Amino acid sequence: MTLFGLSEPVVRLLAFSTIFLTLALIELAAPRLEREEMRGALKTRRWVTNLAMVVLSSVALRLVFPMAAVGTALWAQSQGLGLFALIDLPPWLAGLIAFVVLDFAVWLEHVASHKWPWLWRIHRMHHADTGFDLTTALRFHPLEIVLSMVWKAAVIVALGASPVAVLVFEVVLNGAAMFNHANIRLPRRADRILRLLIVTPDMHRIHHSTDRRETDTNYGFNLAVWDRLFATYTPVPRRGETGIEIGLSDWRDGRTARLGWALMLPFTAGGGAAGTAPKVSKARSGTSADKAR
Repeated sequence: MTLFGLSEPVVRLLAFSTIFLTLALIELAAPRLEREEMRGALKTRRWVTNLAMVVLSSVALRLVFPMAAVGTALWAQSQGLGLFALIDLPPWLAGLIAFVVLDFAVWLEHVASHKWPWLWRIHRMHHADTGFDLTTALRFHPLEIVLSMVWKAAVIVALGASPVAVLVFEVVLNGAAMFNHANIRLPRRADRILRLLIVTPDMHRIHHSTDRRETDTNYGFNLAVWDRLFATYTPVPRRGETGIEIGLSDWRDGRTARLGWALMLPFTAGGGAAGTAPKVSKARSGTSADKAR
């Protein structure tokens, strides 16, 4: 299929490249956090590992689920499957509904990845990154990418979403994930306004905290509404925006930047249990950061 006269792979590559390069330059000019993991040799190792995950996941997806999201939409449309095949809606309205439903499906999948132990074992590789920048948005285990595509394909078939709507959603989701993982500093007022609709870097960074009370919040990748609707929204980290500790408590060294280690993590013990938060002492629960919230 084509969009604006360009084939799907070209559209996706152009969008990815443009967003990635733009955010990378902004990170250099106005970084939110200045840490060892985000500069020098360790940053280089992290970037190599995180970018390699994109390649490996793409290969795995093509081998296991070659149709991917847009291919699934084309197939469902050719078979007359899904809700939109049964009801007559204007294309723009059907596309908008598909976008919102797919975004909720991704949010729900993300919550499940934290609550179900076997999914958490796979997903924790994303959280093991001790840095936080736009490449963290690309750091997903190939197993998770395949499982995620199966889930999205099921939703696409159930809806009968159009291929164009699915392509737009995929491009926006990918760009939004890179944006809200970016190590960039937004003006405070702009952040407050933007997070009424979309997930901002300061909002999603909280989700990557080593504090499980914060990790189990702010699950959104694109629209910010779901965390507020389901009471999983945390506005500010307990240690403050620049004091937040990123990653998983079990792994705080340079291993997390190694590709082989990251690929084997789903089969490694440790990392904490899914769906549980640590007990909080009275002394710790009354910090000034908590009161500020």
